[in-house]
Amino acid sequence: MTSYAGKIFDADNHYYEAHDAFTRHVPKKMQPRCVEWIELANGRRYQSIGGKIDRGNNPSFNPISKPGVLREYFNGNPRGLSTAELVRSSLEPMPPEYMDRDARIARMEEQGLEGAWLFPTLGVLYEEYLKKDIAALCTTFTGFNRWLNEDWGLVYKNKIFTSPYISLADVDWAVKELEWALENDARTVVMRPSAVFTKNGPRNPGHEDFDAFWSLVNESGITVVTHIGQTRHDSNGYDTKNIDALSMGSKPSVTNFHRSRNINDFLASLIFDRLFERFPNVRIASIENGSEFLGELLRFLEHTKDRLPTYFSEDPVESFRQHVWLNPFWEDDIGEIIEHMGADRVILGSDWPHMEGLQKPRDILEEVEQIPPAMQEKILYANATELNQRRPL
Repeated sequence: MTSYAGKIFDADNHYYEAHDAFTRHVPKKMQPRCVEWIELANGRRYQSIGGKIDRGNNPSFNPISKPGVLREYFNGNPRGLSTAELVRSSLEPMPPEYMDRDARIARMEEQGLEGAWLFPTLGVLYEEYLKKDIAALCTTFTGFNRWLNEDWGLVYKNKIFTSPYISLADVDWAVKELEWALENDARTVVMRPSAVFTKNGPRNPGHEDFDAFWSLVNESGITVVTHIGQTRHDSNGYDTKNIDALSMGSKPSVTNFHRSRNINDFLASLIFDRLFERFPNVRIASIENGSEFLGELLRFLEHTKDRLPTYFSEDPVESFRQHVWLNPFWEDDIGEIIEHMGADRVILGSDWPHMEGLQKPRDILEEVEQIPPAMQEKILYANATELNQRRPL
């Protein structure tokens, strides 16, 4: 195939949060219930989330691992090195473009990117810690989203597009936060692929309790991104000892065996609750959840339709294909995903500058060489830019 030389919109970039990202706009009296910095006797500094110290992450980000250092691990690990060995060999001082938007714009231009969605690094992890204190959860992410708008902007120079974080734990708060996001020109909002933990217990994300939120999504035409994050299902109750922050330890575990369990259940629940029948203008983009689950999920939806022939007003498989866009991992079989979904529903991202992503965003071209050029243009640029535009009713 001819090498692709067109525009690229990276559908999965990340920033690293500033020191005060979770505290700048959170009232002092609420911070012990939300996020605080804790210094231990050994001088190490961690964040306490909901009163529990998180020792599994490096919130100071300095030093930080270089982009793509774990690519060889995910590509078969030919040298047999542990993730810890690979990370330690790559540590460097924090580059400015990871935390500064103007430096990031300059780097994006060097990288040949037309634009990019930027998602949190720590922000997609903290809802799990706070889910039992809904007031603290909402306070934390109200403050986080205001920090995001100040430091990065929800749209910056028409190249950087960031996603306010939304939880449905309090639907009234979710609606207000979405209204704020729309007023500030957000093109996407992001949530984790998980059941929603409300004051009345867990709910499916497509439950009618959340119709006020989904109605506004439907009306405004904004894209809802569900990005991999921390959830209670990551280990499913199994042993999680010797697991590092990426859930890749010195031995195999169910935590890293099938991480797509979360997105599989999230997307299936939307279909089972007939969300897209109630709100036909909703678009869901699954980012950094992989795609190997897809074939089995589509087969199961087909079986469900046959077993419950009067339940769905629309074919659940076709509804899924119409309303869901997927971002495969670079190591997934992208051609197979195109066969399942069609080239119009696949979007690609580099996960830059995270260690498990690509060293350079354009390295993704190596993974699509056998895909026809017209399809490459869709999955590398056109599909994401379409999702990046609101589609109001």
